Amino acid sequence: MIEELTIRDLGVIAEATLPLSPGFTAVTGETGAGKTMVVSALGLLLGERADAGAVRQGQPQSWVEGRWLVPETGAVAERVREAGGDLDGPELLLGRSVSAEGRSRAIVGGRSAPAAVLAELADHLVVVHGQSEQMRLRSSTAQREALDRFAGPDFAAMLADYGHAYRRWQANCEQLDQLLTERDRRAREADDLRAALAEIETVAPLPGEDVELAERAERLSNLEELRQAATIAREHLSAENESGSDDAPDAVALLNAARRAVERVAAHDAALGPIAESIANIEFLLADAAGELSSYLAGLDSDGARELELVQERRAELAVIVRKYGSSLDEVIEALELGSNRLFELDGDAERIAELETEVSADSDLLQRLASDLSSRRESAAEQLGREVTTELGALAMPDAALVVEVSRRDALGSSGGDAVSILLKPHSGAEPRPLGRGASGGELSRVMLAIEVVVAGTDPVPTFVFDEVDAGIGGAAAIEIGRRLARLAESAQVIVVTHLAQVAAFAENHLRVVKDGSGSVTASSVQLLQGQEREAEMARLLSGLPDSESGLAHARELIELAQAAQPAKH
Repeated sequence: MIEELTIRDLGVIAEATLPLSPGFTAVTGETGAGKTMVVSALGLLLGERADAGAVRQGQPQSWVEGRWLVPETGAVAERVREAGGDLDGPELLLGRSVSAEGRSRAIVGGRSAPAAVLAELADHLVVVHGQSEQMRLRSSTAQREALDRFAGPDFAAMLADYGHAYRRWQANCEQLDQLLTERDRRAREADDLRAALAEIETVAPLPGEDVELAERAERLSNLEELRQAATIAREHLSAENESGSDDAPDAVALLNAARRAVERVAAHDAALGPIAESIANIEFLLADAAGELSSYLAGLDSDGARELELVQERRAELAVIVRKYGSSLDEVIEALELGSNRLFELDGDAERIAELETEVSADSDLLQRLASDLSSRRESAAEQLGREVTTELGALAMPDAALVVEVSRRDALGSSGGDAVSILLKPHSGAEPRPLGRGASGGELSRVMLAIEVVVAGTDPVPTFVFDEVDAGIGGAAAIEIGRRLARLAESAQVIVVTHLAQVAAFAENHLRVVKDGSGSVTASSVQLLQGQEREAEMARLLSGLPDSESGLAHARELIELAQAAQPAKH
């Protein structure tokens, strides 16, 4: 239920607060005062598209805020918390701003949220009926939805089961069609991939192998230069040369002589001890380096030419697969792994196709059974809906009219089953039922819509209904009956009605008037709660155009008394 609605700088409304209460609230006002802005404000809070043209002239933005009373658990509370907001006890705060540049911002439970969240919450909070909704009632989809709502919660659960099965069946059908359509292409892809993987697996590349082979090739290509350089270096370090001559000086011998010279006189000066030790360390290092060079020379392969040939052959093999399957050896190895996974997927097509065909067939049978059950329930509900709405129409000054709800089978199943629903109006006895779009005037369509909503509310209650001039094109006794039916609907839901008829407003428990006052070229409007004589004056204005007409006031009081007498006692 909406507890309060605050509007600022929307259309002609500068600032207004609408105190809304349970039961029936009527919103009236002079033409151009901004009554429809109340519905527009609710539309913004319910996620409708923002219109920068609705921002009051000269103002940077419009702002709408609504306070709802909702259960602290359930779908609404859960969605609010998912969006990052929260409830304040049972109170939910929703807000929406629209800038003059067209930017929009939504607030859900105290936190910013996308406007789409407001639209999701709207399905659980409010049903809005206006001229556009009357046009929508002419569509077969809206007529089916009305029948489905009337069919009750058990039907809704059955429809949800069907929808789940239908979406699964549809997804499997799409996947199966894709596999069958692309089977030849995927088979060719599998053959090509299998050949590529076989070639790569034959070469069997290893990670980093190309770098290692390049280093080995570089070494083997310069083997003789390496041997000569190592030999010369070893001879300079150590007298162990190939000629066996001891005449050539070497670094180890020179260091040995230097160390002995220092050691001979070190006893005369303590400072020479460390120097002798340093020379000895260097001597040991050079001896180790000479030994390492000897080992290096011993390890040089004498058959380097043959090894180089094998290395180059291996490098050529790797270069071929790199050129064909990647820009580097690492990419080729990665392609081998990814290709194996892809081949496994492609080779599983036949098995997957068989599985999908089985699932599609099973779901098709299930959908046929569920659709048949839905059809039976719809046919039963259609007869009852037509009967109850016809009774309501008799009370809405359409005593000879009858509503006929037809359920027919479609050629193919859809997301809501296999039925097409048509709501037909029989304007008088002896006439043929005709579709609402051709068989009802605007005023009649308003009454049909209201009658359907009153009946449907008995099985599918909605917290709040908003009617925007549902009484358009209606007057006299029919208007009184519309007011009576709105009051009846308000027994189980909050009802907010924007109206220009006193006969309708008389049945309201809460009467709000949108008031305008001129200020230069800008008209500012606000909202007043009417009681007592103020309400009687507004009713007289609605009846005669004169708020202080004695006859109008008398008629207004008579209407109010009539409405109060017709309403059940409140406990």
